[in-house]
Amino acid sequence: MEKEINKIFLEIRAGTGGDEAALFAGDLARMYQRYAQQKGWCFGVVDDNPTSLKGYKSFVARIVGEGVYNALKQESGVHRVQRIPETERSGRVHTSTATVAILPEIESRDFEVNPNDLEVTFSRAGGPGGQNVNKVETAVRILHKPSGIVVSSRAERSQHANRDAAMNILRSKLYEIEKEKEARLVGADRKAQVGSGDRSEKIRTYNFPDDRITDHRIGKKWSRIEKILEGNLDPIIEAFKERDTQHPKP
Repeated sequence: MEKEINKIFLEIRAGTGGDEAALFAGDLARMYQRYAQQKGWCFGVVDDNPTSLKGYKSFVARIVGEGVYNALKQESGVHRVQRIPETERSGRVHTSTATVAILPEIESRDFEVNPNDLEVTFSRAGGPGGQNVNKVETAVRILHKPSGIVVSSRAERSQHANRDAAMNILRSKLYEIEKEKEARLVGADRKAQVGSGDRSEKIRTYNFPDDRITDHRIGKKWSRIEKILEGNLDPIIEAFKERDTQHPKP
């Protein structure tokens, strides 16, 4: 029996659609955070790149809780939203995207990363209100030179803690790449999981004018978008559990 994974990283990136894509990424981040709270899971922001309109260009969080990976693993992919943006004056519906990646946290003893492959830089974390976090170079950015993957962490108070957090994310991403290679999936980088963010690559569409969410992999639809975005993800999670029960993987 496969070991249950209770620690994951959630990564959300704005895709096609400019400010509206960043707003949608923010909606998804809050949706997963509220769902985690409902489940009693621990949700901590590792790194984010917010916009002035309460959206995110990128957002990374660590979630710890019983069964968290099995519950959220199907969320990986391109999420598409169709709605009238707050910034749209003519009332025209826009289509935007955000990518989601669910990465199991991998222990250092289970997957080693060559230190010579890393380029580590430090910067000020840039916390709110001119606090001490701004005065010391605690934020960490790590480039994995062979793959070109860049990870960062600035939420922790110390440089050491941020380096550990960034290394954990990097390890998880590299582990996923190795898994994809072993499974002979298309592509040997994280694009195989989250796509490029183009509108045509989608796993789920959130259509506000019709108040309908459609998951294109299982062909199911749900109404009451606002309620689901408030964190009420159980109907979607349960639909995938039912699918996996009826069609278990060999």
